[in-house]
Amino acid sequence: MSKKIYLLISILVFSFFLNGCQTATLRTDETPNQTSENNSKPAPPPILGDGTRISYADIVDRVAPAVVKVTSEHRAKPKQSNPMEDFFKGVPETPRGNQGPVEQGLGSGVIVSADGTILTNNHVIEGATKIKIELNDKRVFEAKVIGTDQPTDLAVLKIESKDLPSLTLGDSDKVRVGDIILAIGNPLGIGQTVTAGIISAKGRRTGLGDGSFEDFLQIDAPINRGNSGGALVAINGELIGINSQILSPSGGNIGIGFSIPSNMAKSVMEQLIKDGKVKRGRLGVGIQPITEDLAKNLGLKENKGVIVGSVSAGSSAEKAGVKRGDVITAINGEKIEDGNALRNKVAATAPGTEINLAILRDGKELELKATLDEFQPEKAKNESEGEGNSAPGKSAENGKLGLDLQPLTPELAKRLELPANTKGLVVAAVDPEGPAAAEGIIKGDVILEINRQEVSTFEEAQSALEKAGDKPSLLLIARQGQTVYLTVEPKR
Repeated sequence: MSKKIYLLISILVFSFFLNGCQTATLRTDETPNQTSENNSKPAPPPILGDGTRISYADIVDRVAPAVVKVTSEHRAKPKQSNPMEDFFKGVPETPRGNQGPVEQGLGSGVIVSADGTILTNNHVIEGATKIKIELNDKRVFEAKVIGTDQPTDLAVLKIESKDLPSLTLGDSDKVRVGDIILAIGNPLGIGQTVTAGIISAKGRRTGLGDGSFEDFLQIDAPINRGNSGGALVAINGELIGINSQILSPSGGNIGIGFSIPSNMAKSVMEQLIKDGKVKRGRLGVGIQPITEDLAKNLGLKENKGVIVGSVSAGSSAEKAGVKRGDVITAINGEKIEDGNALRNKVAATAPGTEINLAILRDGKELELKATLDEFQPEKAKNESEGEGNSAPGKSAENGKLGLDLQPLTPELAKRLELPANTKGLVVAAVDPEGPAAAEGIIKGDVILEINRQEVSTFEEAQSALEKAGDKPSLLLIARQGQTVYLTVEPKR
């Protein structure tokens, strides 16, 4: 091999490695004094001509700097059952003197304004004595708590800095099942991680946390411990959720994760920043979902909406004219599919706001106006606002329903925590093989109505059952201060 050829090959090899294995391009129109401004082929586009996306790198480059690592420090407490423990677990540190051990918790957060406002989960920082924020560029800040809201599991933090990368909150109501999403956070303390998936469902409730006002987006993007408080991002780069929980029998990801919708997060954040707490509307009704059997007995065309099982005295609902047995189908023209939708719609509306209620009553459509009260957690203990009351537990007369009944006296009413003027029939015994037992009626329940007729005597109960014939009967049951409708198929 001649020296010239050897020299030429050496130059080409050197150029190959210098340019990071990029393909060199020879331009014949260049003069010896000109150099190529770009010796490589253009990078392939993230979206092909047929619409197929082959990379999310540009989106990640844009949004990832706004997702931070949250480290919380707090004193260890006696071991207690915590429904969030499988998702967020403290790492013990060395005890300090007589103060007891210190625990460190790891989670994630999202910068939502350039001045350092951060959204995260309440359970990430709950009880913390010190909170540190580590940015994507490794800068560390100490954060202060602006406010927390346990019912939605949200918290707002603040760090002192300027011109920080931040994410814009999108409209989570426009998200559709099947939309592609990215989940960004700091799982298991290994560092920032990006996973991709789709919206699997909307309007989910889990009951894993406080659960008072849950309206989760369900996702299949893998998230694990440490992802709590991280970002759920649409492919346009907008923040559409705060990742909060996973459902897993083992504690590891199985493709079922839950994110708090951005619209809920935005509402809570704005109130926490302004007032330091969240004010929620209250209608003052106990409600239950409409089953197929209930729909038939109520003469409904479809089992959508919620049935009012009770109306609190002096409440907004009572003042508006809402009655037990009404079916709420819409609020301000927005259809109410179930109790969860009603609960969150009312809670998201400020106290003192007038709302329009679409009601079905005895087959007639009505519209009522109600001015919402303010939700008080202590009152909610005796009221199932927006949540389906569970049917009474299993247990059940001799006769058509398999029940032994006795008149409700003022003394019995007092013992059963009912108003003294309550009229009805007390279940004294239940046939375990009877139809009422199958629907969950138990001893001590009080039957207030049969097929929408009040009953306080054996004769009234018998008459109402005879009119129904072999058809299922609709019973209004009172138990522990709550009322619920049940349908019972009679013995044949």
